[in-house]
Amino acid sequence: MDARSLKIKAAAEALTYIEDGMRLGIGTGSTAEEFVRLLAEKVASGLNVVGVPTSERTAALCRELGVRLTTLDETPSLDLTIDGADEIDPQLSLIKGGGGALLREKIVAAASTKMVVIADESKLVGTLGAFPLPIEVNRFGLAATRLAIERAAAKLHLSGPITLRMTGTDAFVTDGGHLILDASFGRIPDTRALSDALHAIPGVVEHGIFLELARVAILAGADGIRTLTTKTER
Repeated sequence: MDARSLKIKAAAEALTYIEDGMRLGIGTGSTAEEFVRLLAEKVASGLNVVGVPTSERTAALCRELGVRLTTLDETPSLDLTIDGADEIDPQLSLIKGGGGALLREKIVAAASTKMVVIADESKLVGTLGAFPLPIEVNRFGLAATRLAIERAAAKLHLSGPITLRMTGTDAFVTDGGHLILDASFGRIPDTRALSDALHAIPGVVEHGIFLELARVAILAGADGIRTLTTKTER
């Protein structure tokens, strides 16, 4: 089974969590886009939901397919967010941001009663960190911020290249107008400590470690669907 088929399977399973009248957070990325396409079919058949997109890319797809949208200013409390992830550990901590929308994704997830993550089973890892950690940073003071990140990481015995994300010959710019540094630290034994250390750096806007946000992970594999839940969800 190819990667897209697995993404569609996970997205289809996520639809079972959707109820009529829900206020949804709608994620960004290839797996989330498969969810949007399936959700749009349900909407066309009469499902009444409204969504807050986590990126301009997701918003454009929703509008194209007829999924009604709102904003967090209009609807500041959401019932459920469905989103993908770049890595998922057994405690449902995540690395996100490969698509560049980590700030809005984290804001939307935090505004939701529940977050359900959809992915293929290759995203499940024992310890986060093989996927480079996206760190969204302010344009001002980029070199100083990068140095501060290197120093904070070194205190936690983490090292590795920290590279500015590019699109062709230009720096990648997020929907919020920021830049992204991708930190290839490798295995991150203490994600909480790294999260706190990065948040203490003034030039860091947000980072892609998502802790205590996801409550359900739907993982699709060749043998079917595997669902992981946090202890509070069981």
